[in-house]
Amino acid sequence: MARLIVAAAVSLIGVLAPLVLGTKPHAQNSTYYNPILPGFHPDPSCIFVPEWDDTFFCASSSFNAFPGIPLHASKDLQNWKLIGNILNRPEQLPRLVETNRSTSGIWAPTLRFNEGNFWLVTTLVDDDRVDTDPSRWDNIIFKSDDPYDPSAWTEAIHFDFEGYDTSPVWDSDGKTYIVGGHAWKVSPGILLAEANLETGEVGEWEVIWTGTGGSAPEGPHIFLKDGWHYLLAAEGGTGLEHMVTMARSKSIHGPYEANPANPVLTNANTTNYFQTVGHADLFQDVTGNWWGVALSTRSGPEYLYYPMGRETTMVPVTWADNEFPIWSSLNGEMSGWELPQKNVELDGTGPLITEGDTIDFEPGSTLPTHFTYWRYPIPESYTISPPDHPNTLRLNPSKLNLTALNGNYAGPSGQTFIGRRQQDTLFTYSVNLDFSPTLLEEEAGISVFLTQNHHLDLGVVMLPANSSTASLPGTKITTSEEIIPQLRFRGISYIHVPDDVMVPLPESWSGKTLRLEVKAYNMTHYSMSAGPADALSQMRTIVDVSNAPVSWGFSGVILGVYCTTNGYEGGTPAYISKWRYIPQGQFRN
Repeated sequence: MARLIVAAAVSLIGVLAPLVLGTKPHAQNSTYYNPILPGFHPDPSCIFVPEWDDTFFCASSSFNAFPGIPLHASKDLQNWKLIGNILNRPEQLPRLVETNRSTSGIWAPTLRFNEGNFWLVTTLVDDDRVDTDPSRWDNIIFKSDDPYDPSAWTEAIHFDFEGYDTSPVWDSDGKTYIVGGHAWKVSPGILLAEANLETGEVGEWEVIWTGTGGSAPEGPHIFLKDGWHYLLAAEGGTGLEHMVTMARSKSIHGPYEANPANPVLTNANTTNYFQTVGHADLFQDVTGNWWGVALSTRSGPEYLYYPMGRETTMVPVTWADNEFPIWSSLNGEMSGWELPQKNVELDGTGPLITEGDTIDFEPGSTLPTHFTYWRYPIPESYTISPPDHPNTLRLNPSKLNLTALNGNYAGPSGQTFIGRRQQDTLFTYSVNLDFSPTLLEEEAGISVFLTQNHHLDLGVVMLPANSSTASLPGTKITTSEEIIPQLRFRGISYIHVPDDVMVPLPESWSGKTLRLEVKAYNMTHYSMSAGPADALSQMRTIVDVSNAPVSWGFSGVILGVYCTTNGYEGGTPAYISKWRYIPQGQFRN
């Protein structure tokens, strides 16, 4: 009975709190939709900066992708524009090229604004090193006085901490601190130290909270309100048990008392389409209303089909004076505080998050801001509109293919691959490919790429004729050992993938520019197709494949193009043109 009374009291607080604040209940205000940043945008950290024309800014983690730490801006909380990437030059953090393992790289960032400067604190993680090795955690600070200017972001300032998810906080006594999640397999807990963000000097680390009992207490942020220090954290790991918890203290050093209503946000043990909800942040809008952001995976509790990985979602939060905040439940369609009026007038070179691609690689143009490599690129491998092939992107082949050395490491020689995030449940992505290989295993094509050990590829490749597994009209399987151009589907994953498919190019397609296409036609499957670019009626589906093999880990699918010799000799370039990405629908329930 006591439990029922507590539950009823909490429910009553949830109903009355908006009235206590003197604000209209959520139900009478705006409707918006999650995710606000669809696709590979995990571990969100968002702020509202009145000094920059009442603009909201959100940063997210990027792991081995480069440019890294994408930064989005919005004036209305509905239309988000990529204004740049905080990690945009190799000299800012040279060691990203050395990372070994798909789960290494840039983990969760924290974005903050203080006294005219933007600060981004994060961790470069070498996840291949043993849990007890302190060197696996390289904690770093970036600073900028202009978020719209990529060159304004400093090179990384390093500081010592055996952990990750580090976050700066400026206390009321004028001191600056960093709070972070200690390496939980060594000793779980939330730690705090005084810090100099300009130099990276830190004081002695102290444990201030150990969470509510969930695994891996991490993702901490501290907020000062009404004389309290409110500590926000994540627990349960980043899978189906993920949750957001809170505690508070009068002193930044503690002791912290847990919120009796913990967890404040989770979809664990529900049938909601949005799962793995956690790793949150809080911010206010211009009217003083509070909002929370968190990562989430559109998978349902089955947790099998989620190629876009962990995305950024937003919920309204009610925060009465001297009380813990009350978070709304997370769904695809939300009712929240009144949103600012629509405003898409934003600086920055990137697209709005909902836009598709119509890229023709015009002479004198540059690669779009949202295009993404895996680790640092070899610049000479990518040429826009070379004189002999205008309006194309020339790809010089890398010796390594997308799997590279062992599915985890690529070394300094790099991989020729460039793509863009999948940001829609349903879409069509296609390119024209002009490629004339002559040597064994020279290959170019398109990829549904999650990591080096999870990708689905369709390419043109030189192979022995007798390796064919299927044929198209006008072709036949032979026993000849002659090296011929074939279409090859090949996948790699820890999850089952179909066998390789090798199909000889029809003679009528020989020497022609080809159209390669991948289409997500439902929430579970892709079709991968090819045909002559000048006769799209001849397009043929080479394979229908589940997206389960690219539903794994920390990141999300990148759709792109590649060129490789697969470890053999060769140097034939590929020419990419008419790059198209067409959004065709989002599933939210």
